[in-house]
Amino acid sequence: MAEGFDGVASEAAARYAQAVFDLAKEAKALEAVEQDFVKFSVAWAESADLRATARSPLIDPDTKAKALVAVAAKLGLTDLGRKAIGTIAKNRRAAELPGIAAAFRKLVARERGARQIEIISAKPLAEAEKTAIVDALSKKLGAKVEAETSVDESLIGGFVVRAGSRQFDASVKSKLDALRLALKSA
Repeated sequence: MAEGFDGVASEAAARYAQAVFDLAKEAKALEAVEQDFVKFSVAWAESADLRATARSPLIDPDTKAKALVAVAAKLGLTDLGRKAIGTIAKNRRAAELPGIAAAFRKLVARERGARQIEIISAKPLAEAEKTAIVDALSKKLGAKVEAETSVDESLIGGFVVRAGSRQFDASVKSKLDALRLALKSA
């Protein structure tokens, strides 16, 4: 499985996300910058070279910033999105772009009055399946829900949903693990 563009944000990533959020809100460009992070996340997930470049301690921060801004420009990111990625890279935080993006998306979701969740499934979800899961979680959580999806084939079947600190696990892997544990203790 390729590494996703999600994860728990470090304290520094949360601060960068808040700064980008404040700038985007002031510029009335929250949705545009959110789409910038979505586009960049696709490139991040698909390109091992991009991840390696962002994480390499051997590449000078200015050179790294120029490379990442060039990628952002090729992806068609807004001026604010390109500048944010460049600044993050110059400040030696390029490896934290996934956490910054995740924190930014949570801030935008909160601004919309929604909760950001992550659905990890064994295979890509059909739009109807995703909608059914989102609708059920909206009712369960009592709030509008926005979902980001990823695939983890090790789940064998089913899915796992993460909503903040809560996790709903409906995967075959967890059921097999529970059965294995029950058989060991019997």
